[in-house]
Amino acid sequence: MHAYRDQYATLFNGGRGVVLLAISTDGVEELASWARDDEFPFLFGSDVDGAVGKAYGAFVERASGPMDNRTLFVVDPEGRIAYRAAPFREIDPTAYDELGEAVARISPPAEEGEM
Repeated sequence: MHAYRDQYATLFNGGRGVVLLAISTDGVEELASWARDDEFPFLFGSDVDGAVGKAYGAFVERASGPMDNRTLFVVDPEGRIAYRAAPFREIDPTAYDELGEAVARISPPAEEGEM
């Protein structure tokens, strides 16, 4: 999440035409505290029971039970999944290049001078 925060302007057009929503199985209070303390410029959603993650195939079944595999989706303005990384390779710099390209395809950056 820190990489998304730190690269928010370039990866997500600074929020112009893009809504970044991070969904976690953490509780609301924990997410709110973390978002506030670390100054994330995007939204968090709590999915404590994992219903959203299960619906989108973001869980891997293990002997110990389902586990979040840090899946990342880019959803286009029509609500279709335009890009999926499962799992997202957060330590691989090329993963951020791929993410930025996927976002740019559905929400191109503003031209210089445009707002």
